[in-house]
Amino acid sequence: MKLHRGLLPLAACFVTIASGMSFAQPASDYYEGKQIRMIIGHPVGNDYDLGGRFLAKYLTKHIPGNPTIVVSNMPAASSVAAANFFYSQAPRDGTVFGSFSRNIPSQALLGQANLKVDPRKFNWLGGTALPGRVCVAWHTSKVRTPADLLQHELIVGGGGAGTSLSIVPTVFNHVLGTKFRVVEGYKGTTGAVLAMARGEVEGVCATYGQFRVYEQLVKDGKLRFILRAEEAPIPSIPDVPSIYDLAKSDEQRQLMRFVFSSVEFGRPYVLPPESPPELVALMRKAFADAVKDPELIAEAARLKLDMTYRPPEDLVKLVDNLYRTPQPVIDTIKKLVPNIR
Repeated sequence: MKLHRGLLPLAACFVTIASGMSFAQPASDYYEGKQIRMIIGHPVGNDYDLGGRFLAKYLTKHIPGNPTIVVSNMPAASSVAAANFFYSQAPRDGTVFGSFSRNIPSQALLGQANLKVDPRKFNWLGGTALPGRVCVAWHTSKVRTPADLLQHELIVGGGGAGTSLSIVPTVFNHVLGTKFRVVEGYKGTTGAVLAMARGEVEGVCATYGQFRVYEQLVKDGKLRFILRAEEAPIPSIPDVPSIYDLAKSDEQRQLMRFVFSSVEFGRPYVLPPESPPELVALMRKAFADAVKDPELIAEAARLKLDMTYRPPEDLVKLVDNLYRTPQPVIDTIKKLVPNIR
């Protein structure tokens, strides 16, 4: 169908309104009476899910107009589905935002086949939490220290290529020569811990915060922390050794730092690309105000839920730094750890 020349300006106007957004009112009034959808790329009960629902409770009162925030989950493909949705399908009108795995930026850089995003184009709102990753073993396992992993196999539950459950032990195996055996198919840390109790697996690697609900198992000696994946100690478990103690070269340390730098994203939140700058600025301020809310801080402390604020500028810088990684390092990681591409 040919469009009459006189109608072209009108058609262009409609495209502009549909693809962007025209503010006929101040941005501060935009959300009044509206509903916002928060999409969490992880299953219900996961740390991202708990953190997101907790944030939503306070965020609504810091957004001008106090819109209703409806939380939904999109956990398919270890949150890759959520990242792809934000990038290419979600409305660009400020009514949909959410979180996905902190591993998404590095996975995108490594060229993971089913991930169709450029992290540099997301509008980063900020993040919550500054988690440390740990590996735990059931009390019947022969593995008690990082060095034991060089001699004894540890069967651990995996959650898919985009999860810490699978990425952490896989990186250790390829870079350090540890003997993790990853059994895929478990739905997060909860599923893996239940599998340990059933005798299906012997351990799991995940963010430290995931184990706060298993404090009794730790106290009873049934669940043991055997290592942390970061160089810096975790304040609440300072005696747990670092996997970096097994590194014998600067190259090994550099490779692990690239992969594990994702921890600094915390639980990241984004608005889709091409969202109106006015709404991005408004949501960034609301996000910061919510996480700094004294009531949120007090309740998070009672719940032992890490809500450490990660400013959007820091997340943008992390992404930029990842994309400055020398190509030889990226190529080496692709060869060593093929299943996280």
